[in-house]
Amino acid sequence: MIRALWFLAKVAIVVAIAVWLADRPGTVSINWQGYVVETSFGIAVLIAVAALGAAALLYRFVRALIRAPRNIGRYSRSRRRERGYKALTRGMVAVAAGDAATARKMARKADGLLNEPPLTMLLSAQAAQLQGDDRAAKEYFTAMLDRPETAFLGLRGLLTQAIKSGDRVEALQLARRAQSLQPNTPWLLGTLYDLEARAGDWAAAEGTLQQAIQAGAINPEEGRRHRAALLLERSFEAERRGRGDAALSHAQAAHDLLPGFIPAAARAARLLVRAGKHKHAAKTVERAWRAGPHPDLTDAYREVIDGYDPLTRVKLFEKLRNLAPNDVESHISVARASLDAQLWGEARAHLNKALEIQPSRRLYRLLADLERAEHNDEEAARAWLAQAAAAPSDPAWTCDACNAVSHGWGGLCGHCGAFDSLQWKAPTMTVSLMAPETSPAIAHQPHSAALPQSAS
Repeated sequence: MIRALWFLAKVAIVVAIAVWLADRPGTVSINWQGYVVETSFGIAVLIAVAALGAAALLYRFVRALIRAPRNIGRYSRSRRRERGYKALTRGMVAVAAGDAATARKMARKADGLLNEPPLTMLLSAQAAQLQGDDRAAKEYFTAMLDRPETAFLGLRGLLTQAIKSGDRVEALQLARRAQSLQPNTPWLLGTLYDLEARAGDWAAAEGTLQQAIQAGAINPEEGRRHRAALLLERSFEAERRGRGDAALSHAQAAHDLLPGFIPAAARAARLLVRAGKHKHAAKTVERAWRAGPHPDLTDAYREVIDGYDPLTRVKLFEKLRNLAPNDVESHISVARASLDAQLWGEARAHLNKALEIQPSRRLYRLLADLERAEHNDEEAARAWLAQAAAAPSDPAWTCDACNAVSHGWGGLCGHCGAFDSLQWKAPTMTVSLMAPETSPAIAHQPHSAALPQSAS
C-alpha cells in the first residue's frame, strides 16, 4: 500500500512539472561554430534528461566490461567452493555411515577444490581411520599440529590412536598437551584423570579429578569415591617411602571422606594399630561395621584386639556383632573367634545362624574346619566340603571392567589396569588366585590381582 502511494506521488510530481513547463513556454537558443539551434525549453529539458540517461547506461556498460574478468573469477571460485563444501559434506556423511571408500574419495575431491586444510585434513584422517590405515591417519593428525586452529583436533586424533593402541605413556603426554590448549574441556579432563590414575600419578590425578568434577565430566558422588581411592593409594605410596605419618593421614582422610568405603576403614585401623592407637582403631572398625560388615573389617579388628586372650576376643567380637546383629558377617566373625578359643558350641551356633541367613562356600568350609577341630571327623568335614562345592560363590574383590578377582582391594585392577574398578561381589567367572602365602599382604599391597582363566 505504501509503495503504491509512493508511486502515485512520483507520477503526480512528474505531471505537475510537465504542466508547469507547459504553462510557461520559452525558447532555448544555442549558437556554436556558426550553427544555431533553437527549441522550446521543455524539449531542451527532455533532450538533457535523455542525454544523461544515455551517459549513465554507457558508464554502466563500460564498467561491466572492465570488471568482467574479476566477476568471472569470483563466480568460478564461488562455484568451486560450493562443490568443495558439497564434497566435504558427503565425506562427513560417509564417515558417519562407515563408508571408507566414499569418505576417502570425497576427502581427495574436497582437498582439490577447497583451500582449507583444517577441514580437509580432518576428513582425510577420519577416512584413513575407517580404512584401518592408522599410519596415514597419524600423518594427517600430526600435520594438523602445525596450525593453531587445528592443533587441538590433531591432538585429539593422536590421543584416540594412542589409547586404542594401548600406549598409555604417549596418551598421557598428548592429553596433557591438549589440556594446555583447552583446559576446561570435560571429555579431556575425564580422559586425563583416568590416564594419570592408571599411571599411578596419584597427586596429579587428584588435582585433575577436582577439575573434572567442576567441569561436569564426573558427577560429585562418583568423584568422592574416586578421591577416596586416590587417597588410599597415596597412603600405600607414602608407606613404601617410609612416611608412616603421611600414610596414616591419607588413610584417615579417605575414611572420613567415605565412611562406608571398607578398604579405607580397614587400612586406617591397621595403621592406627601400628601407631599404638588401639582404641581409635577399634572405633574406626566399629564405625565402618555399622555401615556394612565385611571380612576385611573382621581381619582388621583381629589385629586391633590381637593382644587379648582368646576368650576376651570372643566377647569383643560379640560386641561388634551387636552393631549389625542380623548380618551374616557378624555371625561368621564371632564363629571364627570362637573356633580360636575352642568354644565349639558357640562357633557351631553362629555358623548355623549364618547358614540360615545366606549359605556360602566359606560357611561350609568353616563347618568342615569345626568338624576337624572338635571331633577330628574327616568324613563329616568332607560332607561339608561337598556342599561347599555346590554352594553359591563367595563375594570377592571383582573388577567391573574385566571380572578378574583380586585377593585384596587395590586402586588398579592387576589384569586390565582399570582404576577404582574393584567391587565386592560374587564373581561371574572362574579365576586363578595367588595363594595367600605367596600373595602380598592385603593391608600393605593394593595391587595383587589374578587373571581370569575360564568361564564358570
